[in-house]
Amino acid sequence: MLKSLFNFLLFSSIYIALCAVIMVWQTNVILGLHYDYLTYNAFVFFSTICSYNFHWYLTPLTASGSERLHWGDRHRTMQIVFYVIGAVGALYFFWQLRMHWLPLTGGAVLTFLYSAPKLPQRAFVWLRKIAVGKTLFLTSVWTYVTTLLPFFISPAPFTWYVVFFTLHRLFLIFAICILFDYRDVESDREEGIRTITTLLPDKHLFKVYYIVLGLSALTALLLWPITTPAVVGTLLAPVLITALLTRKAIRDKSDYMYYFVLDGLMMFSAVLHLLLGCW
Repeated sequence: MLKSLFNFLLFSSIYIALCAVIMVWQTNVILGLHYDYLTYNAFVFFSTICSYNFHWYLTPLTASGSERLHWGDRHRTMQIVFYVIGAVGALYFFWQLRMHWLPLTGGAVLTFLYSAPKLPQRAFVWLRKIAVGKTLFLTSVWTYVTTLLPFFISPAPFTWYVVFFTLHRLFLIFAICILFDYRDVESDREEGIRTITTLLPDKHLFKVYYIVLGLSALTALLLWPITTPAVVGTLLAPVLITALLTRKAIRDKSDYMYYFVLDGLMMFSAVLHLLLGCW
């Protein structure tokens, strides 16, 4: 029963939607943003539910399919229901935020581009051939929605700390996406989807990977003047844990490692921040 509940929360994308909301909370606190954050958080939650269920509904079950794919194959009706609920909720809260329609639409386009290569129509198949497309689309949408969009819809003035925090998030998420793509490299090659992992040999790929993690740590340290050492520590924690988990993630390709642990590392600093009361 507990495993069924855990799988439901994980594979229905409720877990990843909560990750996004918690990351937005941390952005608001660190950058000192003031806006209608409850409405925006609801928009992010329902949008994530919608986009992820759409994405997984389009992902076919293969002979060597993962537990998530088998779960999705057994619950296809549920995926459609969650997609519709997410779409309705996202549209409702988009309307509440309609004065910010332009930056919100940018996020929607990025989100769609991530799943678009799975559509069979010729208009979208060509996206599979864009170099590193899948990696960049996913990294960009997560960074944009959880970091830049809150800044764009708030009246806060621009500072370099917005850039540093955005880059910290972008580099960390990009490193995690590299691990995901490395796990999926064979299936991506079969489908003709080009990513950084299909283009680079392992030796060069992991050089890029560790450089990106190092840049995430560096940009976290650059936030020191506007926050506390404890907050900087929470930002560095997922960078260090991701680096330490690299070998295990390469060997252990289970869905729980990737969709629970690695996805959870995106929000880990925010959870630490919240639990430790660092604000």
